[in-house]
Amino acid sequence: MRRFVESGRVARLATVDATGQPHLVPICFALVDDTVYSAVDHKPKRGGRLRRVANLEATGNASVLVDEYHEDWTRLVWVRLDGVGRMVADPAEMKRAADALTRKYQQYALLPPEGEMIAVDVRRWRGWRSGDSRQR
Repeated sequence: MRRFVESGRVARLATVDATGQPHLVPICFALVDDTVYSAVDHKPKRGGRLRRVANLEATGNASVLVDEYHEDWTRLVWVRLDGVGRMVADPAEMKRAADALTRKYQQYALLPPEGEMIAVDVRRWRGWRSGDSRQR
């Protein structure tokens, strides 16, 4: 599962607000040990505080889903990482996360992440692969 997640190019970050309302967004990410990092990067955003950030600050609940779809359904696979989401505050951790993202995505090599950084400290791994009758 770890190799599949590490090689994933895009994932979905799920958060919930204080009332339980879910919010789901696609993210670029890097896995470092058992923490998933995603930058709140340079792409244009609508004004105000991002909902994913506000949700993490309100509840800390987060899941990251990495999946691979194929028209040949015998090749389907997904891994969900459930954990505690937070905003990175420590400068050394911020650098580690930015370095990991820069190594993974050439776009960040051209314009390194400098803004806020989301971390999801993974507490549980779940996954499924076509042909595997049990959820892992």
